[in-house]
Amino acid sequence: MTARSDLLVERLDSVLRVTFNRPDVLNALTPEMLDTAADAVESSGGDPDVRVVVVTGAGRAFSSGADLSARADPSYQGRPRTLDAVNRLVRVLREAPKPVLAAVNGPAAGGGCSVALAADLILARESAYFLLAFADVGLMPDGGASVLLPNAIGRARAARMAMLAERIPAPRAADWGLITHTVPDETFDSEVERLAAQLAQGPTVAYAQTKHALNTATLGRLEQAFAIEAAGQAMLTGTADFAEGVAAFLQKRKPDFTGK
Repeated sequence: MTARSDLLVERLDSVLRVTFNRPDVLNALTPEMLDTAADAVESSGGDPDVRVVVVTGAGRAFSSGADLSARADPSYQGRPRTLDAVNRLVRVLREAPKPVLAAVNGPAAGGGCSVALAADLILARESAYFLLAFADVGLMPDGGASVLLPNAIGRARAARMAMLAERIPAPRAADWGLITHTVPDETFDSEVERLAAQLAQGPTVAYAQTKHALNTATLGRLEQAFAIEAAGQAMLTGTADFAEGVAAFLQKRKPDFTGK
């Protein structure tokens, strides 16, 4: 097992498990965590002994998204390094020649939601939920969400998630087609193991070609989405609404947006 304080990477037989490990802050993402995760997944592509990748979170959350505490300074603006790191991990997960299983053990919010949706199969606990809360801090969805979401659930539902910052419980997410399926909390761990074992025993080369075909058919504009989202976020981080959104988040109050 390779470990750093905020990310665990371990190999068990033919399964590579990547675990976000900041449970005290609901696995809020940092650039270093994301880059280490991307390095591990990227390296596994050339390792014939790795046949499946599992991405999950420690504790009671998958990930709450980017760590907003780093943006508390009102003068913060520009292109956050976390955004580039999220984009890289999403890209690596989609391009990995091995099947990727997201084991969503709790809330998957913001960039954490994008990372989960980048997996090939998404299994969630019934108590988990999916959330794009960017609008609550004066930002727009990123991490490729502007392509990943509408391709899975359609434009109307994607707009509902993006603009209303509505929590989507795992059972509804499964009904919508946002995720593969959901299972009761008490059987979640065993189902993750079962699915990982099934994928590990499957035709890896066929899986890789299937991913390539699905990517080409549905995610051909992912790179364009990364660029549009990055430009939008760079502009939005300079607005008064963003400064107010972050301040309100840290102070646990409702933001007072002015549209400036």
